[in-house]
Formats: sequence, structure tokens, C-alpha cells
Amino acid sequence: MLLCDIMEIWPQTIPVFIKYNMLCVGCAISPYHTIQDACSEHNVPEPEFREDLLQAIRAH
Repeated sequence: MLLCDIMEIWPQTIPVFIKYNMLCVGCAISPYHTIQDACSEHNVPEPEFREDLLQAIRAH
């Protein structure tokens, strides 16, 4: 799933991106990047990031 879609469908995930210092919010690349792409680009551990995204989605 593309990052822009994730943030549009579940805006409560935006703080997760910010927590990991990922500048994906409003980035021109977010319509083309997946979670895997962004984690690789920002050197973020993907399993932990995905878990935090899921927690944000479930909490809402």
C-alpha cells in the first residue's frame, strides 16, 4: 500500500511517521513509496514501524 493512501485512509497514523522522523507527510514521493520503501530510505526498522502503524489504526 502506498504511504499517501495509508495517511489518507487512516490519518491517525501520521504521528507514527513523525515519531520515526519520517518526512513522508506531505512529501511528493509518498504517492509512490510503500512502507518498505520508506523504512529503507529512512533506516527505520520495518517490523517495529508496521506494528506502531497497526496500533494507531486499531486504537481509532
